Amino acid sequence: MNSILDVVIVGAGPAGLSGALILGRCRRRVLVCDAGHPRNAASHALHGYLTRDGIAPAELLRIGREQLQHYPSVELIEAEVTSVTRTEAGFEVTIDNHKRVFARRLLLTTGVVDHLPEIEGLEPLYGKSVFHCPYCDGWEHRDQPIAIYGRKDHGPGLALELTGWSSDLILCTDGPAELSAEERDQLALNNIPVREERISRLEGNEGQLERIIFENGDVLEREAMFFNTGQDQHCDLAEKLGCDFTERGAVRTGELEMTNVPGLYVAGDASRAVQLAIVAAAEGAEAAFAINKALIKENLAR
Repeated sequence: MNSILDVVIVGAGPAGLSGALILGRCRRRVLVCDAGHPRNAASHALHGYLTRDGIAPAELLRIGREQLQHYPSVELIEAEVTSVTRTEAGFEVTIDNHKRVFARRLLLTTGVVDHLPEIEGLEPLYGKSVFHCPYCDGWEHRDQPIAIYGRKDHGPGLALELTGWSSDLILCTDGPAELSAEERDQLALNNIPVREERISRLEGNEGQLERIIFENGDVLEREAMFFNTGQDQHCDLAEKLGCDFTERGAVRTGELEMTNVPGLYVAGDASRAVQLAIVAAAEGAEAAFAINKALIKENLAR
């Protein structure tokens, strides 16, 4: 691809691939850049995606990439976008610190990175019996003994949310809970005990959580754990370009995933509270729709 592109898409998860698909069908010249670090890499299955419920995340991406091959104006490369600069015509995009391309529009679908609890034994269980999203993995652990990990205001909300999946819930705060009287009362009314002892480690077998070991030697038998320890933007491109952010750190977007930066769109987990793959794909399609309409309008004005 030479001269100026219509769109550069940063990220090739469900949002990025969906946006590329719509733009390809609109005959737009698109470059998709993907650094290859999906948020759900540890997950064994993706849920809640109509017609693809339970599919392996890598398989969903493989299918998406395969379908993009039908559209010759779309190119997908394994590379990292290291910087972006606004120009009069759009954006100058630097790839892997040396290659430069120019695009009239930019779509960021870079997602977020979850903060994993720093607990011994968690890593081999993550994505198999330790999770961050009950909408993604709660069904598979319905009616099981579940632990919720979270401190301050992070834990109670997730614990109460999980009452839709199980009645055997215990909130583990791994130290002083720092809960308000109202939060403690609400947890008690819903029969959710609070364990404030420090956690020593998690124990399990072949990815299945079996017990939580506290530093005082107590043992808590559990079959799954859900945690809420926060998240960050996967990259700082939106911040450096001057995007507005919400209080919780998401990129603030308006109608059809537009940001306050002219020509810049953000879709997927980086900009939304509902962080489901199917929602990300829909937002990618919405952004592509808006981008194509804007480009048509520009062309007609010339």
